[in-house]
Amino acid sequence: MRRGREPAVAQALRSTAAATIAYVVARHLSTEAAPLTAPLTALLVVQVTLYSTLTTGIRRVNAVVAGVLVASGFSVLVGLTWWSLGLIILASLMVGRLVRVNEFVPEVAISAMLVLGVTRVASTAWDRVLETLIGAVVGLVFNLLFAPPVWVRTAGDSVEDLSRRMRQLLLRIGEGLTEPLTVERAASRLHEARRLDHDISEVDAALRRAEDSVRLNPRVREGLLHRVVLRTGLDTLEICTVVLRVLARTLTDLAKERTREPLFAPEVGTALEDLLARVADAVVSFAVLVTTEASASAETAESRLAGNLESARNSRERLAELLLEGVQRHPRQWQLHGAVLAEIDRILDELDMEHRSVRLMEELDRASREQRERYPRLAAARQWARGAPTRRG
Repeated sequence: MRRGREPAVAQALRSTAAATIAYVVARHLSTEAAPLTAPLTALLVVQVTLYSTLTTGIRRVNAVVAGVLVASGFSVLVGLTWWSLGLIILASLMVGRLVRVNEFVPEVAISAMLVLGVTRVASTAWDRVLETLIGAVVGLVFNLLFAPPVWVRTAGDSVEDLSRRMRQLLLRIGEGLTEPLTVERAASRLHEARRLDHDISEVDAALRRAEDSVRLNPRVREGLLHRVVLRTGLDTLEICTVVLRVLARTLTDLAKERTREPLFAPEVGTALEDLLARVADAVVSFAVLVTTEASASAETAESRLAGNLESARNSRERLAELLLEGVQRHPRQWQLHGAVLAEIDRILDELDMEHRSVRLMEELDRASREQRERYPRLAAARQWARGAPTRRG
C-alpha cells in the first residue's frame, strides 16, 4: 500500500513545482494579467515519464498553435457570432485531427475560441502561444533536472506476482487428482485460470509505463535491453496462462466423464501432482530470471531455473510412462490423458532457456532495426560517436 502512495505523492509534488515555476516565468514574459495557460501546460506536460513528457509537450504546443492560427484566420473574415463559433469549433476539430495531436484535439478548439473571443486577437494569440511554450519548456526542463522514477522494478514486481498466482493455480490443479473430482470444483479452477487474463492486462499496463520510463531517461543506459527482456518475459507468461487455461479445461472435461471415480490411478495422480508442482516452481524461477538486473543474481536465477526445468522434465518422463501403461490397460478418454501431457510439454518448452535466448535475440534485432529505420540520422550519429563506419546508401 505504501509503495502505491509514494509515486502518487512524488508526482503531485513534481507537477505542483513545475506549474508554479511556469507561472512565475510567464508573469515576467507575458502581457496577460493572469497567464494561467503556462502552469496549465506545465501541469499536463509533466507526466510520469520523461518520454511522455516530451511527446505530450510537443502535441500540446502543436494543438495551441493550430488553434491560434485557425482563430487568426477567422478573425480576419468574420467576428464572433453563433454561426462563426460553430464554424470555428468544427474547423478546429478537423485541423486537430490533421495535425495528429491525439488527446489534445479539443485543445485546438479551446485555443481558437479563447483567442476569437477577445478584441486584441493578435496580442492574445501571441501571449497564448508564448505561455504554452513556457509551460512546455518548463515541464521538460524540470523532468530533465529532476528525472522521473524508473518503473522497471515496479513492472518486475508485477511480473513476479503474476507468476506466483500461476504457481498457486498449478498447485491447486494438482490437488485431489487421485480422488473423485466434482465438475463444480474443476470448473472453479477453469474460471480462476480465465481470470488470469485480467492479471495479464494489469501487468501489461505496468510494463508499458516501465517501457516509457526508460526511454530518453539519462539514468538508464540499456533502456532497449530492459524493455525487451521484460516484454518477452511477459509474452512467455501470457502463452503459459493460455496453456494453463486449456489444461484446466481438459481436466474439467475429464471430470465430466468420471463423476464417480478418480481422474487418475493413484500412482498416475501422484506423479502428475509432483510434475505440476515442479512446473509451478519453474514458472516462478523464470519470472525471477527475467526481472533480475544484477549479473551475479541473474546467474543464480538462471541456475535455479535450469534445475527446475530438468527436474520437471524427469518427472514428465515418469508420468508419460505411467500414462502409457494406464491407457493400454484402460483406454477410456485416452485423448484427454494425451492432451494433459501435451499441454505440460508446451509450458516447459516456453520456459526453456535456449528457446528464450533465441526469442530475446530476435526481438533485440527487430527493435534495433525498427529504431534505425525510424530515426536514421540518430542511428548514424550513434555509430559515428562509437567510431563505427556508417553505411552509405
